[in-house]
Amino acid sequence: MNKPDFAIPTREPDQIGLDDTILPFAVKALDLRGRIVRLGPAVDTILSSHDYPPPVAKLLGEAIVLTVMLGSSLKFDGRFILQTQGDGPVRMLVVDFTSPGNVRACARFDAKRVADAIANGAVEPGQLLGRGHLAMTIDQGGEMSRYQGLVALEGGGLEQAAHEYFLRSEQIPTRVRLAVAEEFRAGERGARRHWRAGGIMLQFLPNSTERQRQADLDPGDAPPGTAPHIVTEDDAWVEGRSLIETVDDIELLDPDLSSERLAYRLFHERGVRVFRAAPINAQCSCSRDSVENMLKSFSQEDRDDMVENGRITVTCEFCSSTYVFAPDEVAVPAESTS
Repeated sequence: MNKPDFAIPTREPDQIGLDDTILPFAVKALDLRGRIVRLGPAVDTILSSHDYPPPVAKLLGEAIVLTVMLGSSLKFDGRFILQTQGDGPVRMLVVDFTSPGNVRACARFDAKRVADAIANGAVEPGQLLGRGHLAMTIDQGGEMSRYQGLVALEGGGLEQAAHEYFLRSEQIPTRVRLAVAEEFRAGERGARRHWRAGGIMLQFLPNSTERQRQADLDPGDAPPGTAPHIVTEDDAWVEGRSLIETVDDIELLDPDLSSERLAYRLFHERGVRVFRAAPINAQCSCSRDSVENMLKSFSQEDRDDMVENGRITVTCEFCSSTYVFAPDEVAVPAESTS
């Protein structure tokens, strides 16, 4: 009997269980591939830079985990942008991932509707998002064309939307688990909350496309006249999907449980191989120079309208950094006439 395959790439001792990483893994015996995301300081930096109500922050945290899982799979330098638009209390979520591992995010919401939702206990992801759409955009930069995929938001959460996207658009059987929570820690200045987030994605990628196609085929999707007993799910995917559904939120959030150990806990009987983990950073792309150039792109009349108390103030929607300019700093010299 062959010994199950489990391999951990070499790391320094203090790197095991490191936060802000994404760990790819594969279960060859079941034709499965996946990724485990563990976020600590990175997600806390993003969410703590805004005064979002906790349900909004939690929802944005889920979007960050999902974006990191999808964006980190890019095989080229570029950007992966996840954006929701809906009619719920949270009107928009935007998460921008730039390879190899920088992420920033923000949310727009109706404060009164969110407060009412909290008072009524209607804070499930689907209730906050409402109906609308989820857009996922791949930007390779330069003159390369963008690719965008859309999936409807129909009162469900981000996990459900991701499953639907992969099933309908990519035709890859996929399961996603997302978890976000606040951790309270005692410090010299008293208790402070820290956000933590985690997630796992599992995909069925057999060599046979027919096996892949039937993996998530529901009897209701069978062609007319097809006998129900002919429609069967692939046993390997059934097993993998059942295993990932056993994952608890605490397993995705526990800083003492490394991603490697979680992968082993789930798949050691079949054999799992993990690959080198990649770091994730909370990093906004804004800068004083970029904001200055942006202001100079406006007309003089528009810049004049931006002046308050003798200065122009711009706050980044992603990281809340504030840039202050004197009007003459962003003035555009008039072109000399001959």
